[in-house]
Amino acid sequence: MQVNIPLKKTVDNSYDISIEALKKNHFDTKVAIVTNPKVAGLHLAYLLSFISAKELFIITISDGEEYKNQESVDTILESLFNHRFNRKSMLIAFGGGVIGDMTGYAASIYQRGIDFIQIPTTLLSQVDASVGGKTGMNNAYGKNLIGAFHQPKAVFIDPYFLNTLAPREFGAGVAEMVKMAITFDKEFFEFLESAELKDKEVLAKAIKKAVQTKASVVAKDEKEHGLRAALNYGHTFAHVIENETDYKEFLHGEAVAIGMIMANEVSVSLGLMNEDEALRVKRFLQKYNLPTSYKIKNENSFYEAFFLDKKSSDESITFILARGIGEVEIKNDVERSLIISALNKFGDLI
Repeated sequence: MQVNIPLKKTVDNSYDISIEALKKNHFDTKVAIVTNPKVAGLHLAYLLSFISAKELFIITISDGEEYKNQESVDTILESLFNHRFNRKSMLIAFGGGVIGDMTGYAASIYQRGIDFIQIPTTLLSQVDASVGGKTGMNNAYGKNLIGAFHQPKAVFIDPYFLNTLAPREFGAGVAEMVKMAITFDKEFFEFLESAELKDKEVLAKAIKKAVQTKASVVAKDEKEHGLRAALNYGHTFAHVIENETDYKEFLHGEAVAIGMIMANEVSVSLGLMNEDEALRVKRFLQKYNLPTSYKIKNENSFYEAFFLDKKSSDESITFILARGIGEVEIKNDVERSLIISALNKFGDLI
């Protein structure tokens, strides 16, 4: 005996990404803006000049990747309960990738899901983290191992917020931007190579292109069953680096920069990328003062940590590798000895 539950249906999770100065928005419901002290101090007054709501609350959580944890998520949830938010209420993520990920995750689980909007304030979050609906938090085992796919209702990218961005944060955003160019668009990479990204008009074009690239991939593979995994180029290595350094030594984009260099070492060993192409990528990253080296203390433990990557399985590790510049290959059959050999080159660094 069986009972069928016919749940086949089409759900439209489409939304718009606006790349322009903020406009006035009023929300006829309870709204909470989730931010951190640094962003609030710099930009909250500016945001509040554009946002109004039936009831508006501010939730402030600590700044930094090391605070992307259950305690911070609980802080958001407790505030929502205390202010009696319901399923028609909404959150606004106002900050970088950490704020966006945790706000989106809290929205996905509060009363089984409420709406949220992304207003990213860093270059990294504008070109990558705010787009695509990946939400989550870190734990002792690794980065973003707890989370949900929960698409925002809208994304508002205002270049104004980049005026106060620190140079390291800017570089971290460039790393996530070039990641998409290396894996999907050779012409975009060549544009970035010659572009002066400190020029506001040039940067706006680069942001738009990066967002278009990611949006195209997400539209084809929202839940990362295949193609979207390619956007994790450099991340398999980066997440291990971040966990080993307790999320305190490198910004996420900086760890991704190192991760791309490591991934390229594997690509060169497999003949997917030549040494000149790998050098072009390295020089580009160094142009923005991004780190391109990391001393691995124990190659074996570093390798074992790959198995905690969300793309991996019990018996195989999935690696996202650049095929030259502008194409990507997803491989889960790279021999352990080849990976260890590549990692050994980083273990020798001083």
